[in-house]
Amino acid sequence: MSPLSGKKILLGISGGIAAYKSPILVRHLIKKGAKVKVILTPSARDFVTPLTLSSLSGDSVHWKFTETQAESPQWVNHVEIGIWADLFLIAPATANTLSSMVHGRCNNLLLATYLSARCPIMVAPAMDLDMYAHESTQKNLASLAQSKVRVLDVGEGFLASGLQGKGRMLEPEEIAQQVESLFYENQPLTNKRVLITCGPTYEAIDPVRFIGNHSSGKMGYCLAEVALQLGALVTLISGPTSFTLEHQNLELIYVQSADDMFQATKSKFQSMDIIIAAAAVADFRPKTCWDSKIKKENTLESIQLEPTIDILKYIGLNKSNQYLVGFALESDNELENAKKKLVHKNLDAIVLNSLNDSGAGFKSPQNKITFIDKKFNKTEYPLKEKIDVAKDIFTQIVSRL
Repeated sequence: MSPLSGKKILLGISGGIAAYKSPILVRHLIKKGAKVKVILTPSARDFVTPLTLSSLSGDSVHWKFTETQAESPQWVNHVEIGIWADLFLIAPATANTLSSMVHGRCNNLLLATYLSARCPIMVAPAMDLDMYAHESTQKNLASLAQSKVRVLDVGEGFLASGLQGKGRMLEPEEIAQQVESLFYENQPLTNKRVLITCGPTYEAIDPVRFIGNHSSGKMGYCLAEVALQLGALVTLISGPTSFTLEHQNLELIYVQSADDMFQATKSKFQSMDIIIAAAAVADFRPKTCWDSKIKKENTLESIQLEPTIDILKYIGLNKSNQYLVGFALESDNELENAKKKLVHKNLDAIVLNSLNDSGAGFKSPQNKITFIDKKFNKTEYPLKEKIDVAKDIFTQIVSRL
């Protein structure tokens, strides 16, 4: 779930060529679960139509103080609109609109709503490079920032004037990410550092073959996604998987073997607040790795194995104040084995899932878990999609921090 889910975003559009990007911005915000209302300055209608914005937002679009309904003029209540919003985002914010905001001018509906709004304000400036660089514009931007308006940076590139430089409005996807970041600041894991290991490890036999397991890594990626939604700074150490994830607050480290995962984890875990070891790390590896591919005609009667390092136990013995969560995939005496692992590896909690649960576990989009804390309090959950399982796990963690 995005932090924008259910949030009410009021989008103000002023009259600049960058207004052509505003419908795309509306779509990005709505895809992230936000409710969007749009107001325009009168000149913005020269660049984008109310019909387009109304169709995308699913709501009426306003640009003047009165509107005619059934041949009767109706006042557009800018005060009510301003109070409605969780965030007032003005994109594009032209030099004229920025100046009017600083000096308290109120000659259009957008500015009147700005002066009435009680929510956070964010502006995405857009203008030609000389206008942006002008001393008066920079003073206005600094003044707005001092009054706690969130002023976004501008992009650099070709401008409508034909010149090239700083002044472009950020792309809609970038603005949507900035809006998400604003709401992340109020999330329960804001500025918490979370380390997650996930996926299988591949232990090489020769350059072609390896010992591995059926882990897809999906559970770990779902955990990382939920942690990011909760505002965390996430380091995801991933064994070989087909999944990928991108976010400005995500550090994604790809590894192959158990030793690779150990080295990456060892270098990171001390700086973390929460560690979730969801990886299916191989317990054994070949004692010898052949330099070249073993041919069929060569006799190979056995492969000698040696144990890999126990990453989870190492963290448990060396952690300081980190909240450490392990996973236990069991087939027999599930609860007792999970409790033993919890104690033996000095965990704060363990997530138990069973090989006996149909439709759960490796290569399944679903999982069925029991969350057990260090006092052996346990919470059982029914079979769920793994993204929902990840939410349940973090609900348990957050309640204990």
